[in-house]
Amino acid sequence: MLETHSPLGVEARFERDGVLLFEAASFTLVQVAGEDKHLKKAIGKIPAKVGVAVGNVLRVGPKQLWVVDQNLEASEGVYVTTLSSSRTRIQLEGVKARRVLASVALIDFDLSQFRPGQFVLTGIHHTPVTIHCISENAFHIYALRTFALNVWEWLCDVAEGLGD
Repeated sequence: MLETHSPLGVEARFERDGVLLFEAASFTLVQVAGEDKHLKKAIGKIPAKVGVAVGNVLRVGPKQLWVVDQNLEASEGVYVTTLSSSRTRIQLEGVKARRVLASVALIDFDLSQFRPGQFVLTGIHHTPVTIHCISENAFHIYALRTFALNVWEWLCDVAEGLGD
């Protein structure tokens, strides 16, 4: 069996005052598509609108969900595509995490606008990413594996340059 290796290197970890970045590896990610009635039957509670997550279920489109760390299989009216091996998940946390994000993407990351349970499909340095707010000062950033190192380096550069 082939082993999966991180596109970020052996141990990707970056710490500076108020910022911690690391690869949040060992996760599963599937995209699930179908009508809401079928999705609810297969998954349970699902988000009502795009950009909102309910636990580990993210509504990425009108009839599409991303489901993290839950094994799902296709069933009547439910179509499943595994995305785990195509994405790298980077965790960004700390009191300056929102400042890092505000420096790399044109989104209002203020806590009043971007709260836990919300996510956004955006770009970092011309690279598509999904940024999921998992708590007040912690975020999962999903990047395509082929561009993950670029996103990682960009985030580290911005965090390194933050002043007090």
